[in-house]
Amino acid sequence: MSRLSDFRALTFDCYGTLIDWEIGIWEALQPLILHNPGSDLTREAALAAFAQWESRQQSATPDMGYPELLARVHRGIAENLRLESTRDLDAAFGASVPHWPAYPDSADGLRLLSRYYKLVILSNVDRDGIAASTRKLGVEFDAVYTAQDIGSYKPADANFSYLLDHLKSDLGLQRSEVLHVAQSLYHDHAPANRFGIANAWIDRQRLSEGGSWGATEPMESIPSTDFVYFSIREMAKAVAAERERGGSG
Repeated sequence: MSRLSDFRALTFDCYGTLIDWEIGIWEALQPLILHNPGSDLTREAALAAFAQWESRQQSATPDMGYPELLARVHRGIAENLRLESTRDLDAAFGASVPHWPAYPDSADGLRLLSRYYKLVILSNVDRDGIAASTRKLGVEFDAVYTAQDIGSYKPADANFSYLLDHLKSDLGLQRSEVLHVAQSLYHDHAPANRFGIANAWIDRQRLSEGGSWGATEPMESIPSTDFVYFSIREMAKAVAAERERGGSG
């Protein structure tokens, strides 16, 4: 088992890990619900529908920009749940990413982690969306790689090939020096396993304790993880404690 201090860089998924996309998604769906009086759509059902339609759309249109993709996801959710939508409602949902909030622990945790590591984001969102979100996170990232840069969406192999190639060319980092930090087993930990990248699971939904899959596509089997934490704050405290014990050598 590796130690946290064995790594030089942390690569983060953003949405679901640093940004609370579930609150963001649910709030962005409220205009659709208001447009359909009497709708009994629950948060759990809405997030499950989002997970299904987002992964389907990303597979079908890997080069589509994220705002347009989200608009199509919104339309798919509405049609699947027999709700009436409009182009304006679809477009508003597509433009909602900048309004999704950061988790309360993200900024403080990242500031602590930045003392010890280079920080990198690998995200399925476009450059404009990620720029709006990173302004909420309180640190300067050493690199940010988006689906818009790569031309495909996680969990595609191309995204992780791009990550490893650019970590080496941009920051001089080898695979063994990188720890991938993410909430989504589907988008991040399964491909990290395929590429032999060490990984830390930020188990926001406490799936390891029987929680729900939320806005993430369910998987039949759980990918292996090297570390498990329930928040960025918890991980940052573990790093600081290891360093204080002399874990950095």
